[in-house]
Amino acid sequence: MSKLGEPLPHDLLDEGERLTREELRELQLVRLRATLRHAYDHVELYRKKFDAAGVGPEDCRTLEDLARFPFTTKADLRETYPFGMFAVPMDRVRRVHASSGTTGRPTVVGYTENDLSMWADVVARSIRAAGGRPGHKVHVSYGYGLFTGGLGAHYGAERAGCTVIPASGGMTARQVQIIQDFKPEIIMVTPSYMLTLLDEFEKQGVDPRATSLEVGIFGAEPWTEEMRREIEERAAIHAVDIYGLSEVIGPGVAQECVETKDGLHIWEDHFYPEIVDPVTDEITEEGEIVFTSLTKEALPVVRYRTRDLTRLLPGTARSAFRRMEKVTGRCDDMIILRGVNVFPTQIEEIVLRTPGVAPHFQIQLTRHGRMDRMTVRVEARPDAGPEQRETAAGAIARGVKDGVGVSVEVEIVAPETLERSLGKLKRVKDLRRG
Repeated sequence: MSKLGEPLPHDLLDEGERLTREELRELQLVRLRATLRHAYDHVELYRKKFDAAGVGPEDCRTLEDLARFPFTTKADLRETYPFGMFAVPMDRVRRVHASSGTTGRPTVVGYTENDLSMWADVVARSIRAAGGRPGHKVHVSYGYGLFTGGLGAHYGAERAGCTVIPASGGMTARQVQIIQDFKPEIIMVTPSYMLTLLDEFEKQGVDPRATSLEVGIFGAEPWTEEMRREIEERAAIHAVDIYGLSEVIGPGVAQECVETKDGLHIWEDHFYPEIVDPVTDEITEEGEIVFTSLTKEALPVVRYRTRDLTRLLPGTARSAFRRMEKVTGRCDDMIILRGVNVFPTQIEEIVLRTPGVAPHFQIQLTRHGRMDRMTVRVEARPDAGPEQRETAAGAIARGVKDGVGVSVEVEIVAPETLERSLGKLKRVKDLRRG
């Protein structure tokens, strides 16, 4: 395991990281009031929403007053597609990104020159918090293009003084060779694709623990502590979490610090968090995290509903900034199976602690008559024989029954049978009809 983990030297902290909690709150209020005014004056949708709610920018006198303002949702961005949420003229927009649009119109986001600089700053801050230092080589396996991951990581790594290897996704065998030849210290990738890379190392007869990698910065999908242990043990690296979403900025909204690995510190000088009950919309301690941007120009967001489930905690390694726990799931990823709420991350925890199976699985939902059924399809490890596979299937079924409270069927399939993901992992395949 790498010897990284010491606190960041004071001279590498940026101005925002040196703030006290009191100074941060004062700065947040100034920036929040300016954001509300900017959104109200330049985005028709916000003007209509604020007016309908009977509030205006001048009504925000404290940070707590933000709770009086209406939420923004992904549907708002889709209804104003493509550029209706932009708060600046197009001649000030230097770049656009967009979501995949697999469940509807894509959400389009824009960035001014200042937005791009701020984005590079928060990703650079994230890389430093993960243990990255000037001169390190960063292998970026997030996808490039309209997806924010690749370019967000790329420019942040350059801003941090690192050397970027822009590998993008795909060509797994070639990426393994590049890592061996170029010897990066850091990799930025989805955790599911990191597992695919580790499989490829082992397939080629290369010990992934012997590479130059010291830190993996993993994001773009929920992942569990069990997956962290799996990656750290197989690769002998520090595995830390990065969080972001395109509507808020992209990667770099929050970052786990390598010296504590105890949740993601939110860069609250740029993104103000709230936790709300996803059903009642009331402020609560644990639930859906909602973000308001504090410094964005092209696409300010006010109380944006992320659908990600977590809770807020006090800061540790960066004491001024609150932490968010690892995202446990999404409101819209929750499966209701015979009256029981099931999240893919719960299944993942059980799979990862079961001997004889690989960390690759898929949930299939089918309907037989009026009854919904769940089948968990899991790949066997190459050295697992028929008896061990049968034992693993029984262990997973019992684990789901005891830990989640539902009965499921478990199918152990041959290695490399399930489709691999080069970006965000799609764990659930819904085959139900009607």
